[in-house]
Amino acid sequence: MTEAALVLEDGTVFRGTAYGKRGRALGEAVFSTGMTGYQETLTDPSYAGQIIVQTAPHIGVTGVNAEDDESKRIWAEGYVVRAASRFTSNWRSEETLEARLEREGIVGISRVDTRAVTLHLRDKGSMRAGVFSGDELTADADMLAQVLNSPEMAGRSLSEAVSVTEPEHYDAIGERIGSVAVLDLGIKSSTIQYLRERGFELTVLPQDTSFEQLSALAPDGVFYSNGPGDPAASTGQIELLQQILRADIPYFGICFGNQLLGRALGFDTYKLTFGHRGINQPVLDTATGRVEITSQNHGFAVDAPIDEVVDSPAGFGRVKVSHYSLNDQVVEGLEAIDIPAFSVQFHPESAAGPHDSMHLFDRFRESINIRKGTTNA
Repeated sequence: MTEAALVLEDGTVFRGTAYGKRGRALGEAVFSTGMTGYQETLTDPSYAGQIIVQTAPHIGVTGVNAEDDESKRIWAEGYVVRAASRFTSNWRSEETLEARLEREGIVGISRVDTRAVTLHLRDKGSMRAGVFSGDELTADADMLAQVLNSPEMAGRSLSEAVSVTEPEHYDAIGERIGSVAVLDLGIKSSTIQYLRERGFELTVLPQDTSFEQLSALAPDGVFYSNGPGDPAASTGQIELLQQILRADIPYFGICFGNQLLGRALGFDTYKLTFGHRGINQPVLDTATGRVEITSQNHGFAVDAPIDEVVDSPAGFGRVKVSHYSLNDQVVEGLEAIDIPAFSVQFHPESAAGPHDSMHLFDRFRESINIRKGTTNA
């Protein structure tokens, strides 16, 4: 077995065994609390620039398959697990997880006390890290220097790295309700599928699309996807969204799209200490009082009051927080009262679940139907 090391920017070192490709991976170390769905996690573009630490102790037993991918590739920079399964046991498996990691060049480490890593990140906060194995496994001081020379997530824009470069078109599934322009900031395949199933014809657009290019499509609604990076660094997408809001086009955003709506409305965003990542995050819907268990993956949040209706600092009318986390009261959703715009921080399209919040796609469809003056919501 090949030795490996996980080196955190505060100098903490965890020893283990190489898993996947041998070499070096640098990124922000974050932990994900999901007990299942490791393939969907790895192929979520929102994890670009990050090293994923799985809190579930046993990873890889169901293997991987092409059908469950959330995008065309693995986006995580590195991977940290405790016990990597030595075999696969699932009728849908097409390949072992380690073979997939090695094939796509993902440097990982196993036989690490991931509970200790998680507790450390929870107490100290997400931080830069490196996974080293093979020829890259050198003296601790040398590895730490490489970690400290890597970019921090705060202030980093990653949309260009994950977005399409040319528009992509998708037909509606079933009866066509209308057209939606989707700004791809790291969109997942599940999102595209669920929007199409609501009767939307989609045009998925590059992250640097202009308002003139978007307007030429005459969309019935606009959707901003999830994605990686610091929302404060996405000035172009924020300015585009402000033009969309002024044009009174119905808007729906998830995850990164929620943070960008917050900034477009004039609120600040800030970096969370260790973020929310996993498929077991409880959120309160302030309109219904219903608690929904959600899937989340975000390290930044919107700074807005959760207990009052306030005026948009950017002049878009009244705004309220529609959802907030029951763990730490972080803003998990926004609703503009005077214009047709809303967003959530979590993932209603979640795979491998939960599906408590799927109704938000229907809400978006209803918003568009109201705008068009139709009644088939």
